[in-house]
Amino acid sequence: MDQARTKGPAKRRAARTVPLRVRMRAGHGAVRRALHVQSTWRRRIYEIIEIGHGDSLASRVFDTAIVALILLNIAAFVAETVPSLSAAYGPYFQAFEIFSVAVFSIEYGLRLWTAVEVPFLKRLPAWRARLKLALRPALLIDLAAILPFFLSMLLNIDLRVLRALRLLRFFKLSRYSPAMHTLLRVVVNEQRALIGAGLLLTTVVLFASTGIYYIEGSVQPDKFGSVPDSAWWAIATLTTVGYGDITPITPLGRVFGSVVMVIGLCILALPVAIISAGFAQELGRRDFVVTWSLMSRIPLLAELDASAVEKVMPLLHAHNLPPNIEVLGEGAEGHAMYFVAWGQVTRTLSGSVETYAKGDFFGVVAMLEQELTQGSFVTKTKCRLLKLHREDFHRLEIASPEIGIHLRRKAQERRDAASNATDRSA
Repeated sequence: MDQARTKGPAKRRAARTVPLRVRMRAGHGAVRRALHVQSTWRRRIYEIIEIGHGDSLASRVFDTAIVALILLNIAAFVAETVPSLSAAYGPYFQAFEIFSVAVFSIEYGLRLWTAVEVPFLKRLPAWRARLKLALRPALLIDLAAILPFFLSMLLNIDLRVLRALRLLRFFKLSRYSPAMHTLLRVVVNEQRALIGAGLLLTTVVLFASTGIYYIEGSVQPDKFGSVPDSAWWAIATLTTVGYGDITPITPLGRVFGSVVMVIGLCILALPVAIISAGFAQELGRRDFVVTWSLMSRIPLLAELDASAVEKVMPLLHAHNLPPNIEVLGEGAEGHAMYFVAWGQVTRTLSGSVETYAKGDFFGVVAMLEQELTQGSFVTKTKCRLLKLHREDFHRLEIASPEIGIHLRRKAQERRDAASNATDRSA
């Protein structure tokens, strides 16, 4: 009787415990499925807004919609400054502004949300990856495009100033316009030279203002009564604008003004020459620029962290090649290896054809063993290749030893496979 009483509560406890464990396992399974779905969607969105850039229909639709919205925003800003249009269509302009801010805010949020999908930020904690991406110039421009609208809601700021800040959305086009992106890169690359030219112009303005002050100050005290007053004339003369509202009247003052004009031509030619030369260089090597998104197409390179990428990226050279172009001829010296960013390359050897697609690499055996190339490598489609020279490979091994080991192991595997194929044919 006592045993029956003891077994009864035990059985009831077991009956209650088993379903609880089952429910816990089911709950964990549901959480895992939800996380998997979230990760899948996040990866897909990342491919559309960051990697795609016209490679798929979804990315083309996204890029076209964002570019069209940016251009419409600029047109709306210009039209809103016309009093008649502003009075007639003011509510429509306001509604369009709210819609644009909503779209740009969603875009900005999606870019931050998908930051953990960036190959070179995957190893970081989620918050740090998003912070690191948020501090990049492209994301700062995206933030500046929507920030004025929210500032107008939180702070008591002149709305006219905030409307002018809406022009910052124009810089979002740099993400989609290669020419604008190139120009911004030129300004960044040549910033030291441009700062030097600016300091030189400031020095000349100071000397011109001081000189004309001592020459014309006593004759025209209302116009050249001080160095700050004379600075307006100096700037207008150095830039060869010459408004004519302030002019020297003494013979020495006119001679001095002529000298300042000639100096102004020489000084202003410096930044123009710096930017034009830098722009020409960037246009010449635009097809050879390696970016994060381009390296992320190579699985082997996508495994690197952000610090290693910064060391490896300058070592790679990008090449855009049309179809039916020989990349490596049979019997050529192996000075470099190639990664296929997109497109296809075929290798023909003894009548057999092997295809290399996105993410593959070739030429590594000939490069490492300093041998002649086995087979002919020809582009099958339009290709984007990343080239790594032998000398740069040794630097890559220092920056990322695991990649060097992996490439050497792959080279040995391919060498063994070629030897086995030769033995079987014999």
